[in-house]
Amino acid sequence: MTKPTRPRTARNAGLPWRRPHALAASLALGATAALLGPAAAEVTRLEGLTRTPAYDGRSFGAAGAYEKIEARVRFAIDPKSERARKVAGIDKAPVNAKGEVEFSTEMVILSPVDPAAGARTLFYEVPNRGRNLSFPLLNAVTKAGPAFTVDDPGDGFLMRQGFTIVWSGWQTDLGDTLMDIALPVLAGVTGPSREEFIFEDAKPVSTAKLTYPAADLDPAKATLTVRAKTGDARGTPAGLSFRFVDAQTVEITRPAGLDGGAIYEFIYPARDAVPAGLGFIATADLVSFLRGHGPAEVKSPLGPIDHTMGLGISQSGRFLRDFVFRGFNADAGGKPVFDGVMPHIAGSRKTFTNDPFAQPGRYSRQHEDHDYPGDQFPFTYVDMTDPVSGRTDGILKACTATQTCPKVIHTDTSTEFWQGRAALVSTAPDGTALTMPDTVRLFFLAGAPHFNAWGAASRADKTCLYPTNPLSVGPTLRALTVAMKDWVKEGKAPRPSVFPAGKDALVAPEALGLPRIDGTVPHPPVNGLNVRDSAVPPKDGAAYAILVPKVDADGMALGGVREVPVAAPLGTYWGWNLRRAGFAPGELCSLTGSYVAFPKTPLNSDSRAPLSARYSSLQDYEAAVAKAADGLIADGLMLTEDRAMVLKAAPNFPAAQ
Repeated sequence: MTKPTRPRTARNAGLPWRRPHALAASLALGATAALLGPAAAEVTRLEGLTRTPAYDGRSFGAAGAYEKIEARVRFAIDPKSERARKVAGIDKAPVNAKGEVEFSTEMVILSPVDPAAGARTLFYEVPNRGRNLSFPLLNAVTKAGPAFTVDDPGDGFLMRQGFTIVWSGWQTDLGDTLMDIALPVLAGVTGPSREEFIFEDAKPVSTAKLTYPAADLDPAKATLTVRAKTGDARGTPAGLSFRFVDAQTVEITRPAGLDGGAIYEFIYPARDAVPAGLGFIATADLVSFLRGHGPAEVKSPLGPIDHTMGLGISQSGRFLRDFVFRGFNADAGGKPVFDGVMPHIAGSRKTFTNDPFAQPGRYSRQHEDHDYPGDQFPFTYVDMTDPVSGRTDGILKACTATQTCPKVIHTDTSTEFWQGRAALVSTAPDGTALTMPDTVRLFFLAGAPHFNAWGAASRADKTCLYPTNPLSVGPTLRALTVAMKDWVKEGKAPRPSVFPAGKDALVAPEALGLPRIDGTVPHPPVNGLNVRDSAVPPKDGAAYAILVPKVDADGMALGGVREVPVAAPLGTYWGWNLRRAGFAPGELCSLTGSYVAFPKTPLNSDSRAPLSARYSSLQDYEAAVAKAADGLIADGLMLTEDRAMVLKAAPNFPAAQ
């Protein structure tokens, strides 16, 4: 047997690979059941509560010193309640003597030691795969590590705002170093589960882990297919085979003639399903409890909280959109959970969470995990009838009915237009520009890739054709975080949206007219979308027309916010990249984006203007950088206090030849 490899799947793309599903058959939470008997769902107990000084007593402006609060939070819910019935599989979950389903999550809080010095505003980050990404995005931390940590506060931006910052788990079985949730196994529940593996190497035999253990190790009960690219038919060529190593491991023998980017799809009968949708309820009820709407029998560890904000980045941004769409922004008492939400880099997607065999780490891209659930209508915050599926719905429909809708600041980068169909957030499938409700703002961060921590550098990638895009959108997200704080606390509405909408600003990808680079004009594909059924694998129905922003002569997207390096560029910033030879060439290459430097002097092989035609000197370039920063500040899209830091971090002007 070969050594297990790390397959590149949507669960772990760009992340350290972790052993999947390993929940126990039930949770020993009986002690908590004796405390309370909630009719809908509530926090029943905080276990192991600790308070420790944070950051050696460092003071963060007017907010002063912070403390770190940690606990395990126990919950119980009546599975017959209206809220519980929204959770797939809840009727099969084990119950305690009171007939309640019990579950628990980890919780970490950073709170001002003196509550009166803080903003009395709870800032909740939905963890991304169990990690803290708000610090790399907002606190100028330069690395997004493989484990959950708050050890490095960066420049303390969130603390200086006076926020009480909260994290808790919502995704199962992430391991000891990541923040997760413990859910009961649905005993006796089996069903089909589907895995996709892209091994990104040329090895003849590969070993991969399954998300859920196999319910039957009979190979005749499972199927394995392969295809070179997403649009190809699934096949079983000579030389393709598999065997179960154990209930959670499969060994795949790969056929000759396929490269490292080939897509292997394995469908098998699985067991140990969980009511994964309880992650929505855990999030809602913890935030509600911390803002003072919880049971009187359990005391909140916080001082008074007047307002709440929720941030979700990538996977957790999709979670936030799904959370609001499914009506979970109303707590057990019908009160709003979040006053404002900030889904960042979610595109038009939601999540594959509310399913007994959920895989919330999966998300559709043009090549990887293209047809997994979580990307179907509705796409936007406007109630509308979809001309493709015929359905009528909207992300805010449920919360509108209960008068619990949060204010929304939705942000996407260029990558989301190519990989996440972000045009469907602002534009109807027929190309008509949509008018957002007054409580919604949309911001497009033009030229940026999916995600970078502060201080990222462009680099070569073994699977991608172009160097990666190093851009961070932290400066604009800091300004928008302050704008959301002012919106929920003071009712001060943010500036108008900056997001391309309709056929005047968007175009079909094949009509872009990109510049010639290295003697060729690239033709990136887009992550298409079809109406799909719930079969395993799903069957495609009618197709949507996917649009992307128009571009300038350098090939950079128009109609959005341009961070300083894009507004005063030394090269072209794209939200897409292409796979290179040996890895499904010509397909989109994950989420890295591209950066292609301008030539210093004119080149026949490059249609873009050279640097010599753009800047007459280093001083000319520095003036352009300063002008770009001042323009963002004037537009409310960068904080004045960040000007010096942004100018210092601007790309270095290349030395003369």
